[in-house]
Amino acid sequence: MIKILIFLGIILIGLCISPWLVGNTGYVYIAAGDYQIETSLVFGIIALIVFYAMFQVLEWLVISAINLMLRSRFIPRHWRRRSAKKHTLMGALALAEEDWPAAERAMIKGADNGELPALNLLAAARAAQYQQKIAERDQYLDRAATQPLAANAVATTRTRYLLKQGELALARAELDKLAPTSKSKAPVLKLALELYRAQEDWDALKLLLPILKKRQILDDTQLNELNVITHCALLKAATIKGEEALEQCWQWLSRSERNQSEFLAIYAVGLCRFNRKEQALKLLSKKLRTAPESALLEVIPEITTAQDTEIRKQLLKHEITHENNADYQMCLAKLYQQTRDMKEARTCWQNVCRLEPTKASWLALARIQEQLGEQGNANQSYRQAVNL
Repeated sequence: MIKILIFLGIILIGLCISPWLVGNTGYVYIAAGDYQIETSLVFGIIALIVFYAMFQVLEWLVISAINLMLRSRFIPRHWRRRSAKKHTLMGALALAEEDWPAAERAMIKGADNGELPALNLLAAARAAQYQQKIAERDQYLDRAATQPLAANAVATTRTRYLLKQGELALARAELDKLAPTSKSKAPVLKLALELYRAQEDWDALKLLLPILKKRQILDDTQLNELNVITHCALLKAATIKGEEALEQCWQWLSRSERNQSEFLAIYAVGLCRFNRKEQALKLLSKKLRTAPESALLEVIPEITTAQDTEIRKQLLKHEITHENNADYQMCLAKLYQQTRDMKEARTCWQNVCRLEPTKASWLALARIQEQLGEQGNANQSYRQAVNL
């Protein structure tokens, strides 16, 4: 660009001074050995401009020819490798600078004759991905897949990109090619975890859990949380499928897991669905002897009636220790409503609103107060609900 500007500047200067030079022709004299050249100043300037233009054209032709030769299969292999290495380096620097268009161009130029074309193509695919050039990205990945030992890397990369696009079915097809096992690399296992959760494929997650634990992909807290989410989902799905499926899913759990409140609560609800309420209440009562946990407190009002006095007695044993537990107070409030003990229910709902005020809890308190004829207090509770 600078050379072109210089060339245009010379032409412009020549056009400006040529009228003046017409009347002041002057001359140019050049002597070299036995050769002598003498011409007018105007013609000398024009010749200089023409020579410079020819030099620029010749330079462009030479550079173009060199670039064409470097891409030709007829020149020495090490020349092509050197050019490819240069483009790869430029592409790597562009990737580091997140200059995606430049990175894509450089990596593709270095792919054909590079020592590791798969790396160039994967890098070019990454640059295309960031530019949302999906067709070009897939083309680069297809080319990379033909390279030796690149199949797993391509499948991993394609899975990651498809997952980001939300193409879960296509991503799963690619992930299945990798067949995640305990010997798989950590990025593959992390992709499997993310994809299975996105698809809510709880059966696959159940099989993946021991692998994640063995490879220490997640810390203990994350692993426990994932275990609870997975088995809760499996128990709920089994409840819908039928009694046999529920029992089978329950037996899959270890003894310690069957004692966890989250799983026990879902199992109890499922038993009631299949007319096994007595067994469900027995399991809940046994668990309540130690401590009423939130998961149990949530389902007890759903499966009990006013006639189920035994479980209510078990709950009341913890009344002092759980005076400031919002879940416990809410559970008691709902049980008192079942027995039409509205004053005790009002007290419990007041405790809930004091401990963890929500719109639902204020509305529940307002309705109880209306039933007790406390309209003024009910109106105040309604206002509290509106303000939340």
